[in-house]
Amino acid sequence: MANIVAITSCPTGIAHTFMAAEGLEQGAAKLGHTIKVETQGSVGAQNQLSAEDIARADIVIIAADTSIDKSRFSGKRLFETGTKAAINDGAALVTTALAQAQVLQAAASSSGSYAEQVKDAKAQQSAARTGPYKHLMTGVSYMIPFVVAGGLLIAIGFGLGGIYVYDDAHKGTLGQILFLIGAKSGFALMVPILSGYIAYSIADRPGLAPGMISGMIAGAIGAGFLGGIAGGFIAGYTVKWLNQTIKLPRTLEGLKPVLILPLLGTTIVGLLMYYVVGEPVAAILAAISTWLKAMQGSSALLLGVLLGGMMAFDMGGPVNKAAYAFATGLIASEIYAPMAAVMAAGMTPPLGIALATFVFRNRFSNDEREAGKAAAALGISFITEGAIPFAAKDPFRVIPSIMVGSAITGALSMVFGCELRVPHGGVFVLPMPNAVTGLGSYIVAILVGTVVTAVLLGALKKPVQV
Repeated sequence: MANIVAITSCPTGIAHTFMAAEGLEQGAAKLGHTIKVETQGSVGAQNQLSAEDIARADIVIIAADTSIDKSRFSGKRLFETGTKAAINDGAALVTTALAQAQVLQAAASSSGSYAEQVKDAKAQQSAARTGPYKHLMTGVSYMIPFVVAGGLLIAIGFGLGGIYVYDDAHKGTLGQILFLIGAKSGFALMVPILSGYIAYSIADRPGLAPGMISGMIAGAIGAGFLGGIAGGFIAGYTVKWLNQTIKLPRTLEGLKPVLILPLLGTTIVGLLMYYVVGEPVAAILAAISTWLKAMQGSSALLLGVLLGGMMAFDMGGPVNKAAYAFATGLIASEIYAPMAAVMAAGMTPPLGIALATFVFRNRFSNDEREAGKAAAALGISFITEGAIPFAAKDPFRVIPSIMVGSAITGALSMVFGCELRVPHGGVFVLPMPNAVTGLGSYIVAILVGTVVTAVLLGALKKPVQV
């Protein structure tokens, strides 16, 4: 019997984080092992691993889609993977981890110096999981709270002072102050946070300052979130290369993370942003913004279909998160229609399944009908992952059904001209003043997609044999 400790984390820190933890716990119990899982979710770390827990552990499992600080596991056998493996088959993951885990070695460091990023040997598939997508999702996961807080405060400010709350006529009013907090502080930090934590995911703490500064430059030169993404990756890989290239006497190693890497990294990235990357990316963003703002009719419909289908395709996986990251980034450029389409399309898969379990009861087992109630709660909260158990059991009927429903919802949201200033929250943000433009039409789009999903499921699924 092995004593296991684990960490789970996903970009939004909501569903996959806890589903992966449950999968690991059930898998370990099935195999007769003991396990303690720390979840690093949207509300922070829960069930935290103590020094004693780690010391007693035979193995550490990290099932995460974002960057995790592994320094406290130095000297322990560690296996790293994504949340999907834990959700799909926790027992198989535990078995694989026990067979393939490698001892995590820390680089030598002097007193008072910062330990360099550890270099642990990983399997081929693990290396792929820590590539650009994971770095991007780390940045997005840290950015989301700033977008949510800023967007809601802007909406409340508009609600209290009207659509011209930013004018001098409202100077000093509560509405204007809340608007300024959201727009000039919360939103102003979005791109620097995105860039900084992309770089942090690549190069650890030495990449944070160059990454955030590159994000500030992106905002200053009009390169927006695209420039922030580019700057984050440039900063991360530049600092990582500098860290590997610069060799100092052991007594001077402590200067690298606090002086040499931030200074050189920021200088190189800053010059590249101003002289090489900035203007082309700003031009691309301006062209995209102009196209999106002028989009109507068939163009809006096609984009809505694409975003909606992506949200339902893998229900929280890479394709879903790519659509979500695209829409969230556009909020910084004051383009809100794609965000509305993405959230609505992300709500309809679990909502449609929940409706189908109620209307077409003979197509679902008793357990599935009970699970449908939970899917409804997840759906109204914009947690697309609520559809995963149903899709895993019957993918060839469920996935096409939810993709069609979400594509229709996304298309209707875009054609109706709905806009959403807050990137999460589901129905709970809809009553917020000015959070949604075209609220009535938006609700119609969600309802239509939900009904279409349910009807398709009823038509495609066969009655359950009792």
